[in-house]
Amino acid sequence: MKVLVIGGGAREHALCRSLSQDPAVSELHCAPGNAGIAQVATVHPVDQLDGAAVAALARQLTADLVVVGPEAPLVAGVADAVRAAGIPVFGPSAAAARLEGSKAFAKDVMAGAGVPTARAYVCTTPAEAAEALDAFGAPHVVKDDGLAAGKGVVVTSDREAALAHAAACGQVVIEEFLDGPEVSLFAITDGETVLPLVPAQDFKRALDGDEGPNTGGMGAYSPLPWAPAGLVQEVLETVLQPTVDELRRRGTPFSGLLYAGLALTSRGTRVIEFNARFGDPETQVVLARLETPLAGVLLAAATGTLDTLEPLRWHDGAAVTVVLASEGYPADPRTGDVIEGLDEADAADGTAYVLHAGTRADQDGRVLTAGGRVLSVTAIGTDLAEARDRAYRGVARIGFKGAQHRTDIAREAAAG
Repeated sequence: MKVLVIGGGAREHALCRSLSQDPAVSELHCAPGNAGIAQVATVHPVDQLDGAAVAALARQLTADLVVVGPEAPLVAGVADAVRAAGIPVFGPSAAAARLEGSKAFAKDVMAGAGVPTARAYVCTTPAEAAEALDAFGAPHVVKDDGLAAGKGVVVTSDREAALAHAAACGQVVIEEFLDGPEVSLFAITDGETVLPLVPAQDFKRALDGDEGPNTGGMGAYSPLPWAPAGLVQEVLETVLQPTVDELRRRGTPFSGLLYAGLALTSRGTRVIEFNARFGDPETQVVLARLETPLAGVLLAAATGTLDTLEPLRWHDGAAVTVVLASEGYPADPRTGDVIEGLDEADAADGTAYVLHAGTRADQDGRVLTAGGRVLSVTAIGTDLAEARDRAYRGVARIGFKGAQHRTDIAREAAAG
């Protein structure tokens, strides 16, 4: 099977790493890729938002499957262009990807499907925003209605800061605050059958103790020893399947990866948000635990045959990933610095490895920083404590100017 992955972040590196280990994959390509992905796949230059260009590349490579990683190409309709070319594609249509592209659309779908979520108002003017903030009270939750690379949400008790964020975004969704721990749950679907993966938890704030600004994610771990028994089945029955059924009823079937961000509140499980693709950094830990070869699962989703698959097999242990970010991230990340220690961070036995996000190779073959979140170290172990120790040992071996990371990823869960 020839597989083409679209994207160039840590999520796509994790996907490519898993696909490269699948015996069914004869050729692996990625566009545009990054310095790390180039070690496991053939990379190609492409404008990942240009559906015609992506479809042309897939035809040129005679790809058997195209996997669209990031949200922006999905919302731009790249998966539609590939499907129109007659090539199986893992990723929803532009119409279905509005589930992530518009918070207001997602709320409407959840209302139609009867999915439990936070009460919310859609606001387009400062007066509407002020009224909504006062209706719910603090803490205020203000979400940019469109794509914001995981950084469009402000949670604050400062009313003026909430109003300022609303004004800067234009249309926003203002919600009631949801208490309780958060859980990320991925599901693979072909538009009818829904196959949930294992839960994970990520860390959105930049600094230890969940302080600092929101980021795209500074680390993650799986499994969640504190999660209630039966959580996955509950979410499948009350959130994932109803949402997929509702989108199909509306004539916009969702095929690909459906991500549910959940809050386990005092009033029950509630949906915080949906994404239309694998989330970063949770993808790193979820795929680290997956033992079933990945390519066949993604192809089954792309071809409407998920119901024929055997149950997924999972590693019994645990996985932890820690993100290293550039100086100044998330507001003003510094780039262009040489990264040292990458080879040393990869464990010889494969229990810890580096996944690249914002990196590039220069003409001398050195790997440089090229984004806010530069890379992540993912490790597996018999339990969270061992996986966490291995991940941080890998982090300690990597250096670049101004590197920053959180030191408390999975610490509380590992300590019980």
